[in-house]
Amino acid sequence: MQLHELKRKHKNRNKKRVGRGGKHGTYSGKGIKGQKSRAGRKMVPIIRELIKRYPKLKGYRSFKLDNDFTIVNLEVLEKNSKDGDIINPENLIKSGIISNIKGKTPKVKILGTGKLTKKLVVENCKTSKTAKEAIEKAGGSVK
Repeated sequence: MQLHELKRKHKNRNKKRVGRGGKHGTYSGKGIKGQKSRAGRKMVPIIRELIKRYPKLKGYRSFKLDNDFTIVNLEVLEKNSKDGDIINPENLIKSGIISNIKGKTPKVKILGTGKLTKKLVVENCKTSKTAKEAIEKAGGSVK
């Protein structure tokens, strides 16, 4: 076998000739005249104007907001805790009131919805003004 005797494994695929009669006719599916039918056309997208209005901000844009607290109400603490319990994020996770977020212990904020009759010691949690008053009125403390 010599070089000129080699044959292709696959047949050549015919190149599509557009704009020379047949189904795709003279205009090749591009319509008649106008900017869109020209060769080398460049159409500027309308969304570009919207993008240009956005402020130019530096840096990687994946950030956490400051108010990502898990909210717990006093009525939930009343149901799920005993007199003299220490309330902190770790204990709330153990008791099943809150859960981890992406494997991390979340920040907790206690709000004053509901009544509280038990003495509770609150640690490492933010509290609203009404919740703090209700905890201290029941004989507990906020640290």
